[in-house]
Amino acid sequence: MRLHILGICGTFMGGVAALARELGLEVEGSDTNVYPPMSTQLEALGIELMQGYKAEHLQPSPGHAAPDMVIVGNAMTRGNPAVEYMLDQQLRYISGPQWLGETLLVDREVLAVAGTHGKTTTTSLLAHLLDSVGLAPGFLIGGVPGNFGVSARLGSGRPFVIEADEYDTAFFDKRSKFVHYRPRIAILNNLEYDHADIFPDVAAIQRQFHHLVRTVPGNGRLIVNAHDERLAEVLAMGCWTPVETFGIGRGDWRATLIETDGSAFTVHRAGEPIGEVHWSLLGHHSVMNGLAALAAATAAGADPRALLPAFTTFESVKRRMELVGEVDGVRVYDDFAHHPTAIATTLAGLRAKVGDARILVALEPRSNSMRQGAHADALAPSLVDADAVVFLHRAELAWDAGQVTAALNGRGSTVPTVEALIDALAGQARSGDQVIFMSNGGFEAAPRRFVEKLRQR
Repeated sequence: MRLHILGICGTFMGGVAALARELGLEVEGSDTNVYPPMSTQLEALGIELMQGYKAEHLQPSPGHAAPDMVIVGNAMTRGNPAVEYMLDQQLRYISGPQWLGETLLVDREVLAVAGTHGKTTTTSLLAHLLDSVGLAPGFLIGGVPGNFGVSARLGSGRPFVIEADEYDTAFFDKRSKFVHYRPRIAILNNLEYDHADIFPDVAAIQRQFHHLVRTVPGNGRLIVNAHDERLAEVLAMGCWTPVETFGIGRGDWRATLIETDGSAFTVHRAGEPIGEVHWSLLGHHSVMNGLAALAAATAAGADPRALLPAFTTFESVKRRMELVGEVDGVRVYDDFAHHPTAIATTLAGLRAKVGDARILVALEPRSNSMRQGAHADALAPSLVDADAVVFLHRAELAWDAGQVTAALNGRGSTVPTVEALIDALAGQARSGDQVIFMSNGGFEAAPRRFVEKLRQR
């Protein structure tokens, strides 16, 4: 079978392409962003890539057969030339999540990781834990986990770990992606308002999470954040699966901090001591992610005590507080921040580690919700642990970021370009500072450009 993937260079669809190729299928695809590193990763797998969304990419030509199936990414819309040709010619088409569910996941023990925050890190950790005890899981992750170096693989074992996104599936399927995965074990990590471009309110997101809950069988397991009232409301809508909760100081799986920065903690399950975790991650949110992964791996049949040593060897995902360089005592991090809660917890973890050292933040409002201003009121409070904030206020931003910087009482400033942002930070940074670039986009390679700027001073 020959597949053509529309939007192939996205992290999720690139993972779908890699899995399809590993299954032995012919795979090609098109995108508007055909460039490294995703393009080189896919080409190394023997996948032909095409620039842009042109009707001729789906047409037969000498040496090029028409696809048997088109897999449609959720960034595709009506009016797209490839989409219009696909519909007019009545080509067979399907969404990425539905293809995964029907083709690959149907015979696997699926462990799905859902939540507003922490999905990528928790999914990566869960796959690493299962791998550490020989269960050889497959996985599809919205990032590149350090322990594996690839975002997707089939795996030789029965478990398959998948990052379960609540974003909608495709232009023809407005259900959340995760309803297609039919997990036996599902982590509900947290639930907050996000994706303002598709959800009118948090209740709409809760309904989608309950759709996921409805698909988990009675002999499966739900692993649920004990601190999250919105998740408790989701379960109150109806639950047919055993639930295990996790939390710091509460829940069935309970952590007690050894180090206030979250780098070490003890674990108890139902009052029984399991052992200690020592790892490189920071913050209470990381402890919660760790508990969730440990509980899910145990539900899959692993011995929790045998899993604990693997925390020490866990290498986090790229762009999750990734240290990209240190120059003259200035440490520079790249972080995939997309929501005020994630910003606040990340900064709180760093503050607990570095004490009185200065924390400088470069912030790009990049997600759809950020750009629309859905989180504007919560941004300034989320930056309480920052000593200085430089806010990238592009001309096309739909709201005035001055309201955020004004609320920072002299700690914040706005700039119109990445170049100006790098210059502003370079003028402030001094030895001992921690500089964090926060964006869920490419940020025009700002963290690494800033490191080079420091080297040239």
